[in-house]
Amino acid sequence: MRNLWIFVSRYNAFFLFIIFFLLGIYFTVKNNAYQRSVTLNSSNEVVGTAYERLNIFKRYLNLGMVNDSLAAENAKLKGQLLALNTVDTAKDIKVIDTLTDQQYTYLAAKVVKNSVTLRNNIMTINKGSVDGIKNGMAVIAPQRGVVGLIRDVSEHLATIQSLLHKDTRISVSLKKNHALGSLVWGDGNFDIRKAFIKEVPNHIKMYVGDSVVTSGYGSFPAGIFVGKIVKPNVATNDNFLSGELNLVTDFSTLQYVYVIKDKKAEEQKALESLVKPNE
Repeated sequence: MRNLWIFVSRYNAFFLFIIFFLLGIYFTVKNNAYQRSVTLNSSNEVVGTAYERLNIFKRYLNLGMVNDSLAAENAKLKGQLLALNTVDTAKDIKVIDTLTDQQYTYLAAKVVKNSVTLRNNIMTINKGSVDGIKNGMAVIAPQRGVVGLIRDVSEHLATIQSLLHKDTRISVSLKKNHALGSLVWGDGNFDIRKAFIKEVPNHIKMYVGDSVVTSGYGSFPAGIFVGKIVKPNVATNDNFLSGELNLVTDFSTLQYVYVIKDKKAEEQKALESLVKPNE
C-alpha cells in the first residue's frame, strides 16, 4: 500500500490531468447536441463491431457441430433420393410412402483417422455398433464416389478398408452398356487418384471418358458414380480386358463419409448360405 501511495504521489499531476480531461469530455458531450450525437454514433459503431467479431468467433467454435448436423441431414436426403431413384417407373405411379420400405439408408460419420500413403490404407470413423454399423457395409463419399467397406467395429468406432487397399475389390460396370468388371487399386500404380477396372469381357470395347458406376452386386447400391476411363482396352493374359480410370473420390480430403445400411443384406446372406458350393 505504501508503494502504491508513493507511486500516486509521484505521478499525481498525470492522474489529475486524466481526471480533468475525462470530466471535460463528459461535460462537452452532455451540454452540446452535436458532440453528443457524434459520440453516440461512434460508440455504437465500436460496440457493433465488437459484437460482430464476437459472433464470428462463436460461429467458428460451433463449426464442428454445424458440420455434423449438415452431414446427418445430407445422409437423410441421400436416402430419400435413393428411394425415389429406385422406383420402378414401368409401373403405374402410386402416392405411397416409399421411405418405409426403402432398402438402403445412409448414416453420416466423421473420419477421425485416415491414411493414403500406404499399400493397404485404413481409415477410422466415429460410429460403431451402437449406431448399427456392421462388418461389410459399404461406405461412400459425401458428394459421390466409393470409399471402401467397413472392416472392424467397436462400440463407438469402426475401421474402413479403403478402396486404396490391395484386398479391396468392388463390383462395378460400364454405365453405357452395363458390362461388369472389378474395381481394384494399386496394380503397379499407387496414385490415389487412379484405379483399374478389371475382368471386363474382351468383346466389350471401352472408350476414353466412359463412366464407371457400381453394379449393385455386393454391398454398394447400383449406379454410384466411381470415375471415368482414361486408358481403355488393356489386354490381359486371361481373355479379359482392363482399363485405368480417374477416381471421383478425393481420399486426401475426406472429413465425412456415409455408411450405407442395406436392410436386406442379412436376408440375402442367409439365403445364399443355403446354396452348397458344388451345386
